[in-house]
Amino acid sequence: MRIIDLRSDTVTKPTPAMRKAMMEAEVGDDVFGEDPTVNRLQEMAADMMGKEAALFVTSGTQGNLVSILAHCQRGDEAIVGDLSHTYHYEQGGMAQVGGVHPRVLPNAVDGTLDLEQVEAAIRPNNVHFPRSRLLILENTHNRCFGAPLPPDYIRQAADVAHRHGLKLHIDGARIFNAAIALGVDVKDLVAPADSVTFCLSKGLSAPVGSVVCGTKEFIEEARRARKVLGGGMRQAGVIAAAGIVALTEMVDRLAEDHANARRLADGLAQIPGIEIRTDFVHTNIVYFDVVNGMSAAEVTERARAAGVLMLPTGPQRIRAVTHYGIEEGDIEEALDVIRHVMTSA
Repeated sequence: MRIIDLRSDTVTKPTPAMRKAMMEAEVGDDVFGEDPTVNRLQEMAADMMGKEAALFVTSGTQGNLVSILAHCQRGDEAIVGDLSHTYHYEQGGMAQVGGVHPRVLPNAVDGTLDLEQVEAAIRPNNVHFPRSRLLILENTHNRCFGAPLPPDYIRQAADVAHRHGLKLHIDGARIFNAAIALGVDVKDLVAPADSVTFCLSKGLSAPVGSVVCGTKEFIEEARRARKVLGGGMRQAGVIAAAGIVALTEMVDRLAEDHANARRLADGLAQIPGIEIRTDFVHTNIVYFDVVNGMSAAEVTERARAAGVLMLPTGPQRIRAVTHYGIEEGDIEEALDVIRHVMTSA
C-alpha cells in the first residue's frame, strides 16, 4: 500500500540531485570555518536574505534559540505570540537554556500580533521589570493556518521594535512559502528584521538543517551560542550540499505545493462532517475540523489504515501539509480516503 504522508513537509525525501551533491561534497572542519561547502551555503543564504552573514545550524529550533541567545542576556525579555512555534514547540528553550523571559501576546488568526499591544507590552526602564530586548514573529505562521505575514506588517512591527530599542527576529521556517504566496522577493520580506531563521528541511526538501542570517556581529554571537548547544558539526558539508541544491532548485516549485493545498482544501469543503475555512488556505498548510461526532484522532487513525497520514492537532482539528513528493493525483486519492472515512462513520 502506497502511503500519502500529509503530516508535515518535514517528511520530504532528498532529491536525486541532493543525494549526488552530498556524495560529492568537498568538506573541511566547519568549527574551524574550513568547510567550503558550508561556507558556500552560508554565503548563498546571506545573499538571498539580503543580510551580511549566515550560520548553518541543525534545525529551526536551534536556529531560533541561538538567535535569542545572541540578542538577549539572562533576565531579558522577548515578546512572542501565544501560538508561535518558539513558544509552543521548542520546549521553552529561551527560558530553560537562556534565562530569557517570554512576554506572551495573543496571535490574531492571520498570525500577526496587534502592534498596539506589542508597544504596550514593552517594559519601561524600571528595576522591577525585565528588560524588553526582542520581538519574535513567525512567517509563515504554522498554527495560524500557514498564514504569510506581508511586508508592510513586518515593516510596521520592526518600526515599533526599533523605536524602543528592541531587535526583531523572524522565525522564517517557511519564509520562502511566504514569499511565493505573497509574490514578493524574500529579501524584501525580511529586510526590516535584525535576524531571520529559515529551514532547509521543510518545503525545500533537504534532509536536515536550517540557516540563521543577520549582521556579521550578530552571527559571531550566534556561532558562540551554537557551539555551547553542541551545534558544531565538523565536516558538515555533506549535509550543507543538499541545502545548496534546495536553494538553487527547490524554491520556485513551492507554488505547486500551494496549488495542491488549495485543491485539497476545496475538496475537503465538499465532504459532509468537515468544516474548513478555505479562505485561510494561503500556502501549503491546511487545517480542518471534524464536526460529525468523530474525533480528530479517530479520523486520522482510520485514514492511516487506508494509507493517508495526517496530524491531529486538537480534539476536532486536523492538519494536512502538502510538499515535494505529493502530486495532484495523491490529493485526489487522499480526498477519496477521507470521504470514505467520514461517510462510513
